[in-house]
Formats: sequence, structure tokens, C-alpha cells
Amino acid sequence: MESIIKSLDLNAKGLWLPVSLAIIIFLCALLMPKKKINWREFYITIGVVGFLTWIADGIFARYLDLVDFGDPNITGIGEFISYSFVPSSLAVIYLNYLSLENKWKLVIIFTLISVLIEWSVEQVDYMKLIHWNHLYSIPIYLLIYSYILPLHFRIIKCDKEVPL
Repeated sequence: MESIIKSLDLNAKGLWLPVSLAIIIFLCALLMPKKKINWREFYITIGVVGFLTWIADGIFARYLDLVDFGDPNITGIGEFISYSFVPSSLAVIYLNYLSLENKWKLVIIFTLISVLIEWSVEQVDYMKLIHWNHLYSIPIYLLIYSYILPLHFRIIKCDKEVPL
């Protein structure tokens, strides 16, 4: 039992913030009125974005060792919950409001939200930057919100009208 509790990394400094953000953002995605996204697309987006986020974690945090979350030797509950729900919930919210008219406004807003989340998790000492800077994240978020998520949406909707 003690090894299970140790594996959860419950004593990590700042653990409360990523867990709280994940719960709040997921509940917002779950409870928001569905305008452009239905439950099927919600489900697919949560799964696909969550999977891709874990691949990114494997590359950036594990393989390249650019950032550490909590205890760098284990994947604790905070890292698990935040990686599983924050990016995918933000993607669902973004896609729910995406249109040709507001695409670039949403790209900028969600890029700022993502950088702010990343910065705040570092400020509470849950995330430690090793060879990384928050400025490096901006072009990645811009690419994700301006091209990758609209492409994902077009694929799951089988619709050429989705803005790229």
C-alpha cells in the first residue's frame, strides 16, 4: 500500500493546481452547451488529444528531459490527471466555438490560456523547466490551435467546411 501511495506523488509541491485546473476545465467542457461539437466528437477528441499529449510527454519530458513534473522519477496523479484532461478539455472547448469568423481570435485566446496554465503550474513549483522556456511553447500552441485541431475536427466531422 505504501508503494502505491508513493507512486501517486501526493506530496508533490503545487499538486493542487494541476489537479484543480484539470477538474475545472473538464467540467467546463462537459457541461458547456454543445454548439459545434456533439458527444461523439467530444469522446473522440478527448481520446485523440489525450493520446497525443501522452506521446508529447514521452518525447519532451521523458526522452528529451526538457521539463519535470512533481517527482521526476515517477508519473504521479497530478501529471496523469493534468495530461489526460487539460489539453483534451481545452481542445473540446476550442472546437465547440470554432468558426471561420472567429478562428484567429480563438487561436490567440487559447494560446494565451495554454501558456498561462503552463506558467502558473511552474509558479507553484509543480513543473520545473530544465532546457525549456515558455516562449518555446507559443509556436507549438499556435500550430496546434490554428492547424492541427481544425484538421482533426475536419477528419472527425468528415466535412470540408471546417475552417483550416
